[in-house]
Amino acid sequence: MNSARTKQPIGAHVSISGSIDLAIGRGEELGCTAIQIFTKNANQWSGKPITPQSVEAFKTAWKASSIGPIIAHDSYLINLAAPDDEKWVKSKVAFIDELNRCAQLGLSDLVMHPGSHLTTGETVGIERVADAFREIFQEAPPTVRVLIEITAGQGSNLGYKFEHLATIMEKVPAGNFGICFDTCHALAAGYDLTTAEGYRSVMNEFDRIIGCDKIKAFHINDSKKGLGSRVDRHEQLGEGAVGVEGFRALMQDQRFFNVPKVLETPKGDDNSLDLRNIALLRSLAGEK
Repeated sequence: MNSARTKQPIGAHVSISGSIDLAIGRGEELGCTAIQIFTKNANQWSGKPITPQSVEAFKTAWKASSIGPIIAHDSYLINLAAPDDEKWVKSKVAFIDELNRCAQLGLSDLVMHPGSHLTTGETVGIERVADAFREIFQEAPPTVRVLIEITAGQGSNLGYKFEHLATIMEKVPAGNFGICFDTCHALAAGYDLTTAEGYRSVMNEFDRIIGCDKIKAFHINDSKKGLGSRVDRHEQLGEGAVGVEGFRALMQDQRFFNVPKVLETPKGDDNSLDLRNIALLRSLAGEK
């Protein structure tokens, strides 16, 4: 591991196309000190098993790299709030598989969206998620933590209020939980991150309801839509409704120095936009 590990863990979501170990090199090409990956095709319920050879290649590449934390994101198809029993069971099985894949690769954190209640309402939807997690954690590998992501609240999506996240965790006391804080989603949900003062106020509220120590990852995205829009559309940093000052406040918050911060914004030709955004974050953090 090289000296890049002394920097904040900053990076991007990178592709596993071709072979999962190739994600490491792709992250290094961007100057990442943290990355996020899918462990399989995110638009499929199941993926090919990860072979021992793939696990070894991944771990070897990771160990030799400048990449620190690697977090995984689950499939977009999973909905632990689904009112339909068949979809709900399928989602639980798929999520346990995601956790096991992370354990194989030595990944300690899996990001997930709490789900959509569709027509049943938020209270019922949250209870459905909690019921699912009570079962999931009976089978889950103990080495993998579930990071519930803040959402924009688009449609019937749960998780756009800090209270939603707190309630899910409170209802599953045996759960191994953390939070993934998405800046685009939080702003779209109505949390004003546009100024240093606004950022401090939001984090004070989060600390009161959940506790800032529970934030184990950040998705660093600007928002195409405005404060409280409830619309999930990512924008390049500094070009959307969050703006540079909100990101400056986050990057200079020493409480989160060691928390991975990954981009989920369009990469641009030859990854030019990722490179620009990572450079901006390092500049805002006061790093060279």
